[in-house]
Amino acid sequence: MTTAVTGDKPRPLRRAAAAVALAALLAVLLYLTASAIYHWYVLLTSVLALGVAVIAAWHILSRRGAARAVASGVAALALLVFAVVVVANEGLIVLVVGFGLSALSVGAAGYALKPGPGAGLAKRAPKPRHPVLLMNPRSGGGKAERFRLVDLCRQRGIEPVVLHPGDDLRQLAEDAVVRGADLLGMAGGDGSQALVASVASRHGIPFVVVPAGTRNHFALDLGLDRGDVPGALEAYEDGVDMAVDLAEVNGRLFVNNASMGVYAEIVQSADYRNAKVQTAAAMLPDLLGPKATPADLRFTLPSGQEAVTAQLLLVSNNPYQLARLGGGGIRERIDGGVLGIAFVRVETRADVETLAALEAASQVQRFARWSEWTAPEFEVLSSGPVEIGVDGEALTLQPPLHFVIRPGALKVRLPRTALSRSPAIRVMGKSTVIALWQTVLGLPTGIR
Repeated sequence: MTTAVTGDKPRPLRRAAAAVALAALLAVLLYLTASAIYHWYVLLTSVLALGVAVIAAWHILSRRGAARAVASGVAALALLVFAVVVVANEGLIVLVVGFGLSALSVGAAGYALKPGPGAGLAKRAPKPRHPVLLMNPRSGGGKAERFRLVDLCRQRGIEPVVLHPGDDLRQLAEDAVVRGADLLGMAGGDGSQALVASVASRHGIPFVVVPAGTRNHFALDLGLDRGDVPGALEAYEDGVDMAVDLAEVNGRLFVNNASMGVYAEIVQSADYRNAKVQTAAAMLPDLLGPKATPADLRFTLPSGQEAVTAQLLLVSNNPYQLARLGGGGIRERIDGGVLGIAFVRVETRADVETLAALEAASQVQRFARWSEWTAPEFEVLSSGPVEIGVDGEALTLQPPLHFVIRPGALKVRLPRTALSRSPAIRVMGKSTVIALWQTVLGLPTGIR
């Protein structure tokens, strides 16, 4: 997570690592460019094969019956051609070298931008008198039970509260506050995190995030190790407090984002939780096919013009660096005091094919009909109820939908070790390149 600019100057080893990261990044770009020029025919054939595969994949998603079967065959044949061309012309060596240089750049950047020794010297949070951890035993395929969180809580003097079928998670959190809880935590997915965080925020109680869900995007952007579920409990004993923002839509707080359009309609399905891929495959032809109608969403652009309908509209708690519509975005910070707004509209078949190609290349932000901006508040109008996915939870809200940012509304208590973890990095991102260059020059950066 990115925070305010620090005053610590990078040490020589970090400056050297930053130089290596930039040099490796430049090397991979030059190497791939030279290889493309020298083996132009291989590049052309590969690009054409991948292009056909991408277009076929889009037809697999948006068609049914015989059309889907034909598209599946075309995609398989195109990928086979790509593999044969790459292997037969030593393209595999180019890929290996390219990935190797990329890995070197990412690894060096992670070390260079890792918080300095002063990051772990933040003031220790006071020891709680009555710490509580709520947990959803079904989240993340049963992580709470697999890591024996109930036993670990009792060993640490933390009251465990297990969510059972039919329980109201918000009410369980409120009841914990009534019993005197002065530190609330949640072990579960992002939707559960948001519910308990809203209770903690309302009562001014610090909140602990235990990444026991499936994706744990909030934990990632906070700098937590998503693979170390028990390690998150260190926040109860050796924690530091950090104020972060919350976003709100029609009175409901969320920690990550709210999505409208295609994704929101899919998560509304009763079958989505148990069969995500199958449900999406069954619904996408009606949502993206030639007869599909974009969602009725009306909102005002920064230019003052009104946008009508969109395949996807995303409003987030601070802006994401989005490379793909399917996810994988990261936030540089969660304390910037603004909403991130992004939307895409597809109007023609050419738009579909272009967007599909950019999605495959993780470059959706280059799509001509892609727009994104930031604002402290945002309103969405519609002629009827709006289906919306809020932190992955399916909701239907009555318009108008009013979004607003709540700066510093939540005090998150993190393990001290989280402050010394490297931030999530996209080496090709403009802010990362700038931070690396500042590190090479010996200047303090905004990443810690």
